[in-house]
Amino acid sequence: MKLSKLRTIIPVAVFIVLCIGLIGGIGFGTLSGFGWDTISALCPLGALATMIATKTVLPRAVVSFVIMAVLVFVLGRAFCGWVCPVPVLDRIRNFFRSPKKRKAIKEAKQHEMVSIAREELGCGHDCASCSSCKEKRAKLDSRHAVLGGALLSTAIFGFPVFCLVCPVGLTFATVLVFWRLFANGDMTYSVILIPAILVIELVFLRKWCSRFCPLAGLMNLMSRFSKTLKPVIDDTKCLETDKGTPCSRCAIACEADINLRHPEYGERTLADCTRCRACVDACPTHAISMPFVYPKKGKNDGEAQPAPVQIANPVDKSAQ
Repeated sequence: MKLSKLRTIIPVAVFIVLCIGLIGGIGFGTLSGFGWDTISALCPLGALATMIATKTVLPRAVVSFVIMAVLVFVLGRAFCGWVCPVPVLDRIRNFFRSPKKRKAIKEAKQHEMVSIAREELGCGHDCASCSSCKEKRAKLDSRHAVLGGALLSTAIFGFPVFCLVCPVGLTFATVLVFWRLFANGDMTYSVILIPAILVIELVFLRKWCSRFCPLAGLMNLMSRFSKTLKPVIDDTKCLETDKGTPCSRCAIACEADINLRHPEYGERTLADCTRCRACVDACPTHAISMPFVYPKKGKNDGEAQPAPVQIANPVDKSAQ
């Protein structure tokens, strides 16, 4: 089975199990606070917000935050790629697009990524040390601003404001209000309001995960210290460094908008890697691996290397 299918099946299975527990009162909780009986964990953002709102150091919140921090340190943003239901909802939205629209989006990303590869192959210098390329990398991460706003609003109003609009929580809340509607006839404004907020966030705030989600922003800050299971390119096998041929299939496949071969052009860095292995599967020469420990001075150490070959017409239709 392809990993891309697993990344849909696993979040859906987890979501269904938690919903069954929520409806049946079994006590699994939700992804924002899951566990069993007294052994449970809050999401790291929820833990921080809870302590800020109560102005108290809560043992449960501290333990939850530490556990999540350790997991992020080891696995990066794997939660986003393998467990969170929001990317699945985004894939469902993409499924209902017309085939023509989906093809246009795919071709646009492919053209952009291959054009970047051609540009760097033709510039003749190491973009990792180029001042102009470094300027392109210095981008403001809007998720950090949203994270700051979420924590500040919690301190001002005395309760976790973001939890009211968190799409993860709203997804479970939507299931719960509809269950109560059909099971007990409990018709309230929540039946309309909760799904409406969720639709607004996922439809009108496009690229929620990469531009707006404060939890993703918090995990991004934590995973910057992670040195495990991150993708590494073997320059002796990569088409661009070994053959001087533009490829960028790893960047095209990445759902986190990371350009592994040319990180100075990507919207995100390896701190946003979800360990989904899409780049590993997409590489035509099997040049990408995910060693348990990320090398300090490895095969490319996450930075682009200058191509050893200069070619007049670097076009490879098979790589496109």
